[in-house]
Amino acid sequence: MLAIESSCDETALAVLKDGKTLLSDLISSQIDLHKKYGGVVPELACRRHIEVIGPLLKETLEKSGVPLEAIDAIAVTAGPGLVGALLVGVSFAKSLSYALGIPLLAVHHLAGHINAAFIEHADIPFPAVALVVSGGHTNLYAMARRGDYRLVGKTIDDAAGEAFDKGARMLGFGYPGGQVIDRLALKGNIDRFNFPRPYRSKLHCDFSFSGLKTSLRQKLLNLDPTCLKSAQFQADIAAAYQSAIVESLVEKTFQALAKEKAVAIILSGGVAANSLLRKRMKEEGDKRGFPVYIPSPQYCTDNAAMIAMAGAEQYDKGRFASCDLNPDPNLPLR
Repeated sequence: MLAIESSCDETALAVLKDGKTLLSDLISSQIDLHKKYGGVVPELACRRHIEVIGPLLKETLEKSGVPLEAIDAIAVTAGPGLVGALLVGVSFAKSLSYALGIPLLAVHHLAGHINAAFIEHADIPFPAVALVVSGGHTNLYAMARRGDYRLVGKTIDDAAGEAFDKGARMLGFGYPGGQVIDRLALKGNIDRFNFPRPYRSKLHCDFSFSGLKTSLRQKLLNLDPTCLKSAQFQADIAAAYQSAIVESLVEKTFQALAKEKAVAIILSGGVAANSLLRKRMKEEGDKRGFPVYIPSPQYCTDNAAMIAMAGAEQYDKGRFASCDLNPDPNLPLR
């Protein structure tokens, strides 16, 4: 199976054998292209996808040792995401599907992130709770089985990844901000500054991060601007800010686990690469006696390996798409 991911600013292709063995998994990143703008520029992202997807296919097939005519199915991200970026991948996948006469599989981007956990952990027990946390999403799903998703919690405003990116920007750093905050926080004192933990009601499993961004802004406005030039100040405020985000994510995830009577947790998405979130989720799982499954960092960010794993699950169920498939930037996960 060939898998294609182009929902945002990463062009990624992978070849999967027998639904479980990755033969190749390549990514063409656009971080350098968008960094000077402080975020992803949709039109530029779309153009770059068009430029690289053909050569990347050739390289992916060469690395896998599988010729194009031996590919037996195409899995592609159909949404959600940037519509122009999605259109590049979907159009490319449909062309290959038609030309080769092989099945087409339309994969939900968040289902891909969740299935990234199965790349290295094939024996995840169910029922489980899956937290998908990224720059555009912070969602909690109850899973009775693999491929079954029921939304039980979500952010009511900003995604956790956006909170990291905007926080880094307020501190004077560029895009992507999550990595900067993570790196700074390693040397910081989380007790020097106090940030709110909003939306802590036990009546729901939803999140809110807009107030946290406002709190950071207010703290910075009320401080001497010269403080921002201090490396220790940057580290301390980054550590406290990161801790507030992570604490909210961990608390709500285990709240959902108890509510749904689940026996395991899956943590996925770009923010799942955050070192403190990985550590705290594992610690809390060990403390309460529940396993926590987290993909390796390279499988947390957008990649085609996760789309291949989700596609393989759909292939087994015979859930194929037709060649009139159109991308949906707001595609719901069911």
